[in-house]
Amino acid sequence: MGRIALLSTSDKTGVADFAAALVQEFGFTLLSSGGTAKTLAAAGIPVTAVAEYTAAPEILGGRVKTLHPKIHGGILARRDRPEDLADLAEHGIDPIDLVVVNLYPFAETIAQPNITVAEAIEQIDIGGPTLVRAAAKNHAHTTVLVHPSQYNSYLQELRLYEQPRLEYRLECAQRAFALTASYDQAIATYLQQIAMPPSEDIHLPAVFHLSGQQKQVLRYGENPHQIAAWYMTGAAPRGWSAAELCQGKELSYNNLLDLEAARAIISEFTQTNTPAVAIVKHTNPCGVAEGNTLVEAYERAFAADSVSAFGGIVALNQPIDAATAKALTSTFLECVVAPGCTPEALPILKTKPKLRVLTLSDLTEAPETAIQTIAGGFLVQDIRPMPIEPDTWQVMTAAEPTPELMAELLFAWKVVKHVKSNAIVVSRDRQTQGIGAGQTNRVGAVQIALADAGEAARGGVLASDGFFPFADSVQAAASAGIAAIIQPGGSLRDNDSIQAANEAGIAMVFTGRRHFRH
Repeated sequence: MGRIALLSTSDKTGVADFAAALVQEFGFTLLSSGGTAKTLAAAGIPVTAVAEYTAAPEILGGRVKTLHPKIHGGILARRDRPEDLADLAEHGIDPIDLVVVNLYPFAETIAQPNITVAEAIEQIDIGGPTLVRAAAKNHAHTTVLVHPSQYNSYLQELRLYEQPRLEYRLECAQRAFALTASYDQAIATYLQQIAMPPSEDIHLPAVFHLSGQQKQVLRYGENPHQIAAWYMTGAAPRGWSAAELCQGKELSYNNLLDLEAARAIISEFTQTNTPAVAIVKHTNPCGVAEGNTLVEAYERAFAADSVSAFGGIVALNQPIDAATAKALTSTFLECVVAPGCTPEALPILKTKPKLRVLTLSDLTEAPETAIQTIAGGFLVQDIRPMPIEPDTWQVMTAAEPTPELMAELLFAWKVVKHVKSNAIVVSRDRQTQGIGAGQTNRVGAVQIALADAGEAARGGVLASDGFFPFADSVQAAASAGIAAIIQPGGSLRDNDSIQAANEAGIAMVFTGRRHFRH
């Protein structure tokens, strides 16, 4: 029969043109099944149905089509083994040179709303992965293509070399196994989710699966000597993969890290109509503020630490308007992200062509887990946002915070959650005044935050991501004029801190939940 190609595709993009080239240029005989066979026949391309070739009809509503020795024997036969060739001859099996398969769209199906479990299960491909794995295993003799983007390169191989080179076949095999691995990962994750009974308890699986499709090769990683790439998880773009880059250069590794930090902070302020802006530097907030207008919120966030804000990453909780665009372009910034951008703002932003401007409609789209590599493995933790519940907070001092101070404590608590530990935030009038981030002791973080705030600390509040093990930080806050403190509590020496607050006449609130960020 000459060279044989088996084509069984869910995605029919370009398959008819590719099949025509195989037949007309290189004399292939085509085997196909189901919808692919109908597509080729409708295009006038000669094709033999798999059922006709195997003399075994499709059964179980199409669940069994290609699972047959004449198919898999032809794919798996080693052409340099006489015993394999003898088996083919004895059983009337022809060797198959090319397998073209893409799989049922399982991940795309479960990404749709209101899909039932039964509908999802029917999109678990059986014959397709078996064909792909068989051809990839025997890549020394068989080529496997799993995506329409490979069709032209295969034809080019035939035009240049008559037979595809081994290195090309190996490359195709690697891509094929990557496909089946990610496909099985999506199925395993889905079944794990539906098998887990509803519960307030959070569980991580005994085997943790992670796969992603490369979205972009980045110029470099954190430093120029490090290679890096951006991968998208899931079948449909979500989060930053769904963001629109309105202008500016391609995003870098560090840009994406900072943008995610900025998104996480500003997502704390998306449930309110009050304009809010967060400015981030090296994943830490350097200025966060609310305002009566978006431009006022930006100007207040920038003024909170204008030195650090230079070259920073800005996230806004409302679409950029013209006034805010003008303010954003008055200094050097790396990136700006907002849920939208008005037509009047775009021309103003374009006066800074190097400024990366992104729109991300859903600023609350967040990962559920965080992964950190360690030698010999990795760590996984749940990072789904926990609601802030001021009703559960406890006032631990004789002094009660006023409603205005409680609102200020809430603002500071939203921000300190996103500062690297040890973390301290001083705020007043819904504007950060001083931030102490990433210090090796909490006293140092307090000193930095209070020093940055200066006189603005007087009458403001102080938030700590962890408890105070000693009274010294409370005493320092009181000396600076802080009116109220919010912290998790939970230290064996909590009473020392409470006593210090009582002696200073300031209010102290315990949240009962800490927010370390290592």
